[in-house]
Amino acid sequence: MNALLRSIRLLFGKRPRSLQVGAVCRDPDTGKVLLITSRGTGRWVIPKGWPMAGRSLAGAAAREAWEEAGVEGQVSDDELGRYRYDKAQDSGFSVPVDVAVYTLKVTALQDAFPEAAERERQWFTPIEAEAAVAEPGLKTILRGLSAAQS
Repeated sequence: MNALLRSIRLLFGKRPRSLQVGAVCRDPDTGKVLLITSRGTGRWVIPKGWPMAGRSLAGAAAREAWEEAGVEGQVSDDELGRYRYDKAQDSGFSVPVDVAVYTLKVTALQDAFPEAAERERQWFTPIEAEAAVAEPGLKTILRGLSAAQS
């Protein structure tokens, strides 16, 4: 019955959400959050990407933080939260995506990393980061960081 229900949902446009992983990269001394620009629109986002074979979800989030922001550090295995967004595709359509978010305590920030030429990065307080990002669910996660510091 579940397979039939899934098929009917797909037929009528109800697609299952895909899962990505993301990292909220934090300076352990200041509590600031590192945001990066997206490649397509230049919006402020957290490093995120698809799960990777042979890595835990937290491990994949840490790898994305390295590739997209040059971040090295200690990632928590505990999920900080999840948010949803619509990922634009080259075809012009959007795909619904859930993002599992993990905290990464930054120990080093490298200038040479795979996507250095494609992105900017900047430190924000959690309140500033909340204001800078567009996704409502990510704003909620960042607001939770602000509340935890109070």
